[in-house]
Amino acid sequence: MPQVDPELFDRGQFQAELALKSSPIAAFKKAIRQAREVLDNRFASGRDIRRLVEDRAWFVDQILRAAWERFGWSEDADIALLAVGGYGRGELHPYSDIDLLILLDSADHEVFREPIEGFLTLLWDIGLEVGQSVRSVAECGEEARADLTVITNLMESRTIAGPEHLRQRMLEVTSPEQMWPSKHFFLAKRQEQRSRHAKYNDTEYNLEPNVKGSPGGLRDIQTILWVARRQFGSLNLHGLVQQGFLVESECSTLASSQEFLWKVRYALHMLAGRAEDRLLFDHQRKIAALLGFEEGDGKLAIERFMQKYYRVVMGVSELSDLINQHFEEVILRAGETGQAQPLNSRFQLRDGYIEVTHPNVFKRTPFALLEIFVLMAQHPDIKGVRADTIRLLRASRDLIDDDFRKDIRNTSLFIELFKSTQGIHRNLRRMNRYGILGRYLPEFGQIIGQMQHDLFHIYTVDAHTLNLIKHLRKLKWPELAEKFPLASKLMDKLPKPELIYLAGLYHDIGKGRGGDHSELGAVDAEAFCARHQLPVWDSRLVAWLVQHHLVMSTTAQRKDLSDPQVIYDFARVMGDQTRLDYLYVLTVADINATNPSLWNSWRASLLRQLYTETKRALRRGLENPLDREEQIRQTQSAAIDILVRNGTDQDDAEQLWSQLGDDYFLRHTANDVAWHTEAILQHPAGNDPLVLIKETAQREFEGATQIFIYAPDQHDFFAVTVAAMSQLNLNIHDARIITSTSQFTLDTYIVLDADGGRIGENPARIREIREGLIDALKNPDEYPAIIQRRVPRQLKHFAFPPQVTISNDAQRPVTILELIAPDRPGLLARIGRIFLEFDLSLQNAKIATLGERVEDVFFVTDARNQPLSDPELCQRLQEAIVSQLSQANGQSLDPTRLSI
Repeated sequence: MPQVDPELFDRGQFQAELALKSSPIAAFKKAIRQAREVLDNRFASGRDIRRLVEDRAWFVDQILRAAWERFGWSEDADIALLAVGGYGRGELHPYSDIDLLILLDSADHEVFREPIEGFLTLLWDIGLEVGQSVRSVAECGEEARADLTVITNLMESRTIAGPEHLRQRMLEVTSPEQMWPSKHFFLAKRQEQRSRHAKYNDTEYNLEPNVKGSPGGLRDIQTILWVARRQFGSLNLHGLVQQGFLVESECSTLASSQEFLWKVRYALHMLAGRAEDRLLFDHQRKIAALLGFEEGDGKLAIERFMQKYYRVVMGVSELSDLINQHFEEVILRAGETGQAQPLNSRFQLRDGYIEVTHPNVFKRTPFALLEIFVLMAQHPDIKGVRADTIRLLRASRDLIDDDFRKDIRNTSLFIELFKSTQGIHRNLRRMNRYGILGRYLPEFGQIIGQMQHDLFHIYTVDAHTLNLIKHLRKLKWPELAEKFPLASKLMDKLPKPELIYLAGLYHDIGKGRGGDHSELGAVDAEAFCARHQLPVWDSRLVAWLVQHHLVMSTTAQRKDLSDPQVIYDFARVMGDQTRLDYLYVLTVADINATNPSLWNSWRASLLRQLYTETKRALRRGLENPLDREEQIRQTQSAAIDILVRNGTDQDDAEQLWSQLGDDYFLRHTANDVAWHTEAILQHPAGNDPLVLIKETAQREFEGATQIFIYAPDQHDFFAVTVAAMSQLNLNIHDARIITSTSQFTLDTYIVLDADGGRIGENPARIREIREGLIDALKNPDEYPAIIQRRVPRQLKHFAFPPQVTISNDAQRPVTILELIAPDRPGLLARIGRIFLEFDLSLQNAKIATLGERVEDVFFVTDARNQPLSDPELCQRLQEAIVSQLSQANGQSLDPTRLSI
């Protein structure tokens, strides 16, 4: 800390200010305000961050001493003011906790009650937010014995004012000889760390991480130092080098990581104006600019900043693992030298951990850098890698060069890992954490820590990739067979499961380079397969899967699966059943590994439907496509069988059907046709709209809630309906709109509740939905008032310009309007209102919400049920949609986002 810093605090001037004013409060506040301005300017001008946090602690020391001295404590008074916790270390960020301990010799607090209360009131009045406790030396011992947080705080203490001997006595009372010996302290801190990590899903890669508490954050570095201090006394990072826990390069990495995280935390506090440790979207872009990150290499400045952040915290986690492993050996198993169990001439087991048999293993036999992970996969009972061997792995990474990557011993070992029956994901994660995977596959190294700035991809590309492999492995677990019945079944019958793991490893590897990442990844995958000498069939399948890994999900979510042509075109891309099986399994794992909230029962149902229909098309033969007329006949025949069995007159049904048109029978199953028909024939004419609600599937983990509405057609029907559903907290995923020749509308909406679940058998909720829809459709003039809802905080940071594309369908007489826009409350109601203004009829809609964006497809016709043919009309329609949605996002119209 600085001895004197007059720019930060001029004691003489401060005393003069105090003397001139009747109340000291104004002088203290002025000094605090000026110091904050000085420190913020120093930060903006690039002052060393370590000096900066120490400068702030020094300044607060001066203020506290000045406040303390106003209460005239005698020099021999048995009371002292101590800084504890982070402040005790001499580190303060702009709004860090100022933790104080007023330490007494005696447990009789009454002697000093009045001056203590006056001191704390003064601190409150001058705007210092402090955390304080008042304890005697003996009480410190009692509290510390019972509370891990208290003993941790007391270990980091400094005397600010008063006699130092009180603090020394407190340290004696709370020493490891008296309580919390280093073994117990280490175990408690390890458990505390695990619990803290669990709060953040045990990942460094949260979209809005906590700089202090998330894995790899500042608290992990501090935990290392706390354990070391309890074991060895006063210790800093350099002390860990002297004790043999770190080498100089690792110490330097930890120190620079701490400084980077301090910069981020300082900027967070400064921008938020409070103690904020969450790296929220609200601040990420501004911090990237403050720290000098710029756009480049096809990445936004914010993405470059966050990649740096994720790489830093991953490095901290790696070193934290290494040091904690060391601590376990030194603190928990001190003096124990377990019997070594040989695995081969290069590796052995000791106390359940794998280690090298001699320090030169990796230099003499570089292939051992991969072999160690294969051995751990083959022996799943191995707990991990011993600390000394982790360090050797890290130190030997530069042995992995082009010659290493071409060596058949290494390529064989890498493929052998993917053929293991267990431990594939676990050991790929270890390889990534120890820096081996990115060296062996340089293309993988490029995606480490790479984040896409959106709410759809909640993990970095490398974390998502390894998470996908984890999901593929989990599909083999019997307990997941109920949630993923088809994927689990197919996973068990894939002829070469290692190929899907390799495809998973490469599926997103082309991201961040510009261009189509599927195409770039396929090229990389092909080169990988050639280098690893995979058979031609295997190589072609892996590259094909990487190239087409998005095709199934986009087809299911954006295309009309009731259209035989859509199924036929998709089946042609698949080519055969084997590719279809592999792609289905990969797609299920990819969606679940991208963002758990994306996988809902309706998405599961769509994928299963696409898989099943494509399987039928492949069995029938691509030379024998199912035509529309045949599909209509099959649906009507099956529906008649159901209706007649239920007592419905066939003539009545066929008379109703004659008014509905072909599209109705293409877009509904026989069961739904029978359900609708029976209800319509029984519904009294001229009454309220008919609203039917049921589940689309009986499977717990597949399907959604289907809402069928039958009523006289009115021009604002769609707009009113979607607005009402928004008010009822329903998310629409599919809309099928049919208008009969008798001018009745038959609309089917597939919905999920706002939380992504089905309505289920919930009579009260079903009644609420039915009554809400009937009321809205009977009172359509009220609907515009129900689309004004507050935009969630995270969505506000993704206000990109809407993109609208309009084209005519080559197979059917409809116009396709595709919309990509920020997700906003009431968006569909706004679109419905525009369709109403342009006199358009909606025939079908596919609604997909992907993180912060919607990707919706609408199939529309004009008032005469014809495709849109007037280019000027299409242009005005596009401009209206972009203008309306841009206004909702606070943007101006961007004509470049329009295309016909």
